[in-house]
Amino acid sequence: MRAMVYRGPYRIRVEEKDIPEIEHPNDAIVKVTQAAICGSDLHLYHGMMPDTRVGMTFGHEFVGIVEKVGPTVEHLKPGDRVMVPFNIFCGTCYFCARGLYSNCHNVNPNATAVGGIYGYSHTCGGYDGGQGEYVRVPFADVGPTLIPDWMGEEDAVLLTDACPTGYFGAQLGDIVEGDTVVVFGAGPVGLFAAKSSWLMGAGRVIVIDHLEYRLEKARTFAQAETRNFTEYEDIVVEMKKTTDYLGADVVIDAVGAEADGNLIQHVTAAKLKLQGGSPVALNWAIDSVRKGGTVSVIGAYGPLFSAVKFGDAMNKGLTLRMNQCPVKRQWPRLFEHVRNGYLKPSELVTHRIPLEHIAEGYHIFSAKLDGCIKPLVVPTAA
Repeated sequence: MRAMVYRGPYRIRVEEKDIPEIEHPNDAIVKVTQAAICGSDLHLYHGMMPDTRVGMTFGHEFVGIVEKVGPTVEHLKPGDRVMVPFNIFCGTCYFCARGLYSNCHNVNPNATAVGGIYGYSHTCGGYDGGQGEYVRVPFADVGPTLIPDWMGEEDAVLLTDACPTGYFGAQLGDIVEGDTVVVFGAGPVGLFAAKSSWLMGAGRVIVIDHLEYRLEKARTFAQAETRNFTEYEDIVVEMKKTTDYLGADVVIDAVGAEADGNLIQHVTAAKLKLQGGSPVALNWAIDSVRKGGTVSVIGAYGPLFSAVKFGDAMNKGLTLRMNQCPVKRQWPRLFEHVRNGYLKPSELVTHRIPLEHIAEGYHIFSAKLDGCIKPLVVPTAA
């Protein structure tokens, strides 16, 4: 098969790889029909994620058609159209039994926190991802779900990570009717978090970023107010002014360690922009929320030291909530919202890139060129 292959920071290629085989009786092999490049893939692309090994195929957002199944798989059969959550999870451990699928205890021997993630380094289990023509899907009776007949593939692929993660961010905020919600970051996850905040009763939603084309999408897609933080001497002061000097009820950090800047800047958290390892966005969130408010963290942070204002959070009586999204737990309600027309995830798709040109797709997305918000990857498997 043809697949994207990592060759080092900023170096990816499309190469021939062996089609994956059934390795466990509960595996499935899925022929990928749509995949996506996620903002968190840029951490890998820029060499910022530990133990990202040469030869790995990235991609944790994908949908496809079941090619073959292991002998114990009961719920899938060849020919089924499936959407696959980015979490790999067993479904039976202590954490899965409590719906914490992103914290599964049985799928990642390399960490005690996160479970398995497709195409996201050996830190997250070492599983190849879906930016290729075929992918092995472990625990096939647990993770994948049939794509409903009424759902388009582009909506389905965004429901494997970006949309549920944004929705989860709003959910973690415990939004009550009339709340003012501030979202830091206008990438796909931040845009979905802003849109979802309205579904949970927000009375006002403000999105903060520094790229005008993303802020324009926040206004049209999420019907949010926007602020470009580069236009203010102190964005926290602006947030205080616009909330009667109280602060927002809920702040969602959808930035995390945005992979930008060099290694020293990441390690020292010294570069004062919204990027990797730096706690700037999280500290802005802590400072911008009102006393007794809630900060929801869904931006992806790597295992790098950062100086977070934890004392301020404690003294303000804040509730901090965070996790990797347990995608499948969000699907029942999100399916309703999509079917009823309240959400159209594919509205964020800006680029559709053939697999053979994925290196150019990563460059466009990484460099924020051509108004790129969400790029899809289209394999060419026969």
